[in-house]
Amino acid sequence: MFSHFTIKDANEVLPAVIKKFKDIVNLKDQAVLIQSEIETNPKYTSNFKDYVIKKQELNTTMSNFYKAIEDLENMGVMIKSIEEGLLDFPSIRFNEEVLLCWKEGETEIKFWHGKEEGFMGRKPLSVSDESLV
Repeated sequence: MFSHFTIKDANEVLPAVIKKFKDIVNLKDQAVLIQSEIETNPKYTSNFKDYVIKKQELNTTMSNFYKAIEDLENMGVMIKSIEEGLLDFPSIRFNEEVLLCWKEGETEIKFWHGKEEGFMGRKPLSVSDESLV
């Protein structure tokens, strides 16, 4: 589903978005751990049955990871970086498409940037930014 967010709308869905984002990060960390176990634990290099079972665990984790990403993106949120914890919410400001910007650790949407600017172009929202649809 695609829609443009108002500041109010983005902040209202933010708690659910943060939860979904944390799930994505946890699944990513879990997949990295499982892959590392497969590569470093002799149990998985010497026993084919153990390897297959562990590989199936990795496959399930990866499937859940991509499903979690899909669920978040279906809310209309754009994932910019899982590692840096950056999400964008499409919006309109003075008839121009912009992105409301959230960084992991923030409790509300306080910044925006142009579509081509990215995180380094973040600008603080102000009262006059009620023009953001």
